[in-house]
Amino acid sequence: MRFTLRPALELPPNVLTRRSACQISKSIIAPGKGNSGQGQADWMMRQVVILGAGFGGLELSTLLSDRLADEVEVTLIDENDAFTLGFSKLDILFGHQTRDEVRLPYQRLVKRGVEFRQETVLSIDPQSRRVGTDKAAYDADFLVVALGADYDLTATPGFVEGGFEYYSIDGAERLRDELPRFRGGKVLLAVLSIPFKCPPAPYEGILLLHDYLVGRGIRDATQLHVVTPKPAPIPVSPEASQAVERTMAARNIEYTTRRRVYGIDPAGKVAHFKDHDEPYDLFIGIPVHRVPGVLVKAGLTENGWVKVDPLTLATPFPGVYALGDCAETGIPKAGVFAESAARAVADEIAASIRGGRPRPYDGTGLCFVEMGDGQVGRVDVHFRADGGPTAPMLGPGAEYAAEKAQFGAIRRARWFDL
Repeated sequence: MRFTLRPALELPPNVLTRRSACQISKSIIAPGKGNSGQGQADWMMRQVVILGAGFGGLELSTLLSDRLADEVEVTLIDENDAFTLGFSKLDILFGHQTRDEVRLPYQRLVKRGVEFRQETVLSIDPQSRRVGTDKAAYDADFLVVALGADYDLTATPGFVEGGFEYYSIDGAERLRDELPRFRGGKVLLAVLSIPFKCPPAPYEGILLLHDYLVGRGIRDATQLHVVTPKPAPIPVSPEASQAVERTMAARNIEYTTRRRVYGIDPAGKVAHFKDHDEPYDLFIGIPVHRVPGVLVKAGLTENGWVKVDPLTLATPFPGVYALGDCAETGIPKAGVFAESAARAVADEIAASIRGGRPRPYDGTGLCFVEMGDGQVGRVDVHFRADGGPTAPMLGPGAEYAAEKAQFGAIRRARWFDL
């Protein structure tokens, strides 16, 4: 019987790599194994490297552990030590929970065939599927980029010095601490660019802020104004958009579409529009989103985001996929869509190893929308439904608040065994 060993990689001295001697020994090929016509190569353990442990990375690593643990070794890399569900930032903002109460430590992520590494990605060579971090180097048979989007506060002049945001945990805490000092006046909440994550989040923020100000007895002394470049709160769902607009109107919240704030003057407390200035007492911005710089340097981007096939999530580089907020798929940036994209990528990887026809990315997801006063709506989105996108809205009602809590509980249990 003849055995073949995969050639050892030539690496610079003193550089750690994912393929240790032990792992390479697992690549010994038994002739005649496999059913996809690739002969000996089918019996090797494939190396899957996932960059980013958000919704997409967590779901993909879980799916691969469930389906391919005997055929792949997964390395999941993220620079953070914990994950936080996006909607938990609103709980932090309004004092319902603390950072420590909502964080989900990656050390609890124990999945067969999956290894988590807390490291910062410094370089990516998509041609060779090699990744360099601040601690190691990795070579992948399948490389999946799920690094999300970064927030560029400096892109809006004056925002760093005089604005607030709640898209980051640090930002939510900073605004939380500022709100008790607010005594009334004008709050201007502006979406500073598109695309941005979680389209309903600006409206959830302003409606929950209304409730907060009512509770403090200063709502009548406060003017609330939301400004967005978009034509509607949730463009894919006219029904949900109309519900949000009606709710804001009922609470006397001014709403301006197709307009953008280009900068603010923190000293004068004035926001600059294209054709006029508008005063404010508290400025809250949904920050400009950018693809992580390491992806630009890797040559993976086109028109600002990672270029992928919208049905397979494959990049132009063989064996390299991208999903979630960093990728341009024609579908809004949100964790639920990264999660459904992970299912498509898992199918692609499984089909590459075992054969078969993978299911295309269908752009499905459900979105919960906080409407204030304890009411929550639910939007079930299918972007690639026959006849075009569908996005009916259920509620709002208190029962969907319970469903939202269950949504989080299911993912905490699935990904972290909590």
